[in-house]
Amino acid sequence: MRTSIFISGGGIGGLTLGLKAARCGIDVTVAERLPGPSPIYKGELLQPKSLEILDSLGVIESIFKHGHKISDLEMTELKNLKAVPEHSLMSYSILPSRYPFSLMIHHETLKEILLDKAKEYPSFHYHPHTICKEIKDHTVTLEDRKEKQSYEVECDFIVGAEGRSSVTRNYMDISVKEKNYNHHFLTVTFPRPESMVKGKIISTYQSFLGLFPLPDNEVRSVYLIPAGEYKSLRKKPISEFHNLYKKLCPELEGYVDQIKEWKQIQLMVPLKYHSDTYVKDHLAIIGDAAHTVHPMAGEGMNMAIQDGDVLGELLCDMHKEGKLDPVNLEWYPKVRKKRVSHQMHLSHLSALAYSYPYRPIGWLRKNSLQRMERDTVSHYKQMLNISGLGLWRETLYDRMIQGGVLPIRTDKISCDKEQGCTIFTQNQDYPWKETEALR
Repeated sequence: MRTSIFISGGGIGGLTLGLKAARCGIDVTVAERLPGPSPIYKGELLQPKSLEILDSLGVIESIFKHGHKISDLEMTELKNLKAVPEHSLMSYSILPSRYPFSLMIHHETLKEILLDKAKEYPSFHYHPHTICKEIKDHTVTLEDRKEKQSYEVECDFIVGAEGRSSVTRNYMDISVKEKNYNHHFLTVTFPRPESMVKGKIISTYQSFLGLFPLPDNEVRSVYLIPAGEYKSLRKKPISEFHNLYKKLCPELEGYVDQIKEWKQIQLMVPLKYHSDTYVKDHLAIIGDAAHTVHPMAGEGMNMAIQDGDVLGELLCDMHKEGKLDPVNLEWYPKVRKKRVSHQMHLSHLSALAYSYPYRPIGWLRKNSLQRMERDTVSHYKQMLNISGLGLWRETLYDRMIQGGVLPIRTDKISCDKEQGCTIFTQNQDYPWKETEALR
C-alpha cells in the first residue's frame, strides 16, 4: 500500500490536517486506534481562529448547527459563600473578526463532522481501530485490531497526531519534560438552565468552578480539586459533589443533581510539555504529540487545529509546486512554535492565578480582572491572545494598570506595526508564500 501523507492518529488535529490535504487532492491515509467514539473527555471550546480555519475547510455551517456560541466570559469572585458576588466580563465582541465569539461543541460531534467531510474526497483513506506499530524510514507498519492483521504502508511524509503517547515522536527520538500541577479537575456534563448562555468562571480564594454551555441545554463543568483528593472524594455520597457545585452556583439546584453516580464524573490531570523539535526529515508531530497545555483556557484542541492548518497548507503548496524536499517542513515550526509557547505561558499564568488557596491571591485576581475589563488595551490583548487570532504581549505597563498602580486607559485600540497588536495576516500564517521559498 502507498500513500503520500500518513497521519498516525485520527483526533481533531489529525483530521484537520487530513481534510486539508485531501481537499488539495493529496493522497492521505489516517490510522486511528479507536474503533469509535471515545468516552474520555477532550476539548470542546473552539476559539475564533479555529472557527476561521474550519470555515475554510467547508464545515462551519455544520459546526454552528451543532454548537453553542459564547460571546462573553463572566468571571465571578466570591469573598466567601455568603458575600455578594463581584463580577467582571471579558467579551469576544472587542475583536475585529467575522467570528467574535467562541463556540462549544461536543468533541466527538466535531470529529464526526470533520471525518464525514474528509470522506467526500476520494484521496482520503481512514482506518479505524488501527494502530501504528512501527516506523522505519518511509515505511509504517499498521495493525488492524479488528481483523487482527498487520500490513505496511509506504509514504512520502509521516505525521504523528497520536496525542501524549506518540509512536512518531519516539521514532524521532524526541523526549519531552512534563510539568505537573498542584491540582486536578473534576469534569462532567449535565443539563443546564436555559438562561445560562455565557461562559462562567466562579471562584473563591480556595475554589474554582468553570461552566461552559453546550447545545441542547447542557453545560460542561470543570471543578478544581487539590492533587490527590479524588480518591477520598469518591468515598463520599454523590450529594457531596452536588453541594460543591451548588455552593458556588445556586442556580444549578435541580440540574447538577441529575448526576447520580461518581463514575459519570471524570478526573482531569493537567500537565504541560513542549517539544524542542517538531520536524525531523520527512516526519512531523502536531497537537499533543508536540505540546500539551494546561486546560484552563481550553487551548489544547485549538492548538492542534492550528497546527494541522499550517502544516496542511505547507504540504498542499509543496505538492502543488512539486517541491517535496522534506527541508520545507521546517516552515511549520517557524510559524507555530513561538505561538504555542505564548499560549502555553498564558494558560500557565491562569493556572497559577486560580490554583493557590490564599486570600490575597483571590483579592488580586478579582481586582486585576475588573480593571482588565475596563482597560481597553488589556481587554483587547487578553481576548486577542486567547482567540488565536493574533499575538500582542502584555507589558509591565499593562500589569501596573491591572494592579491599580497606573490609571485605566480608555483610548481606542490602534493596531499599528510598532505596537504589534494586529491580527495574524496570511503572510504571517503561511510565510513561505511570500517568495519562491520552497525547495
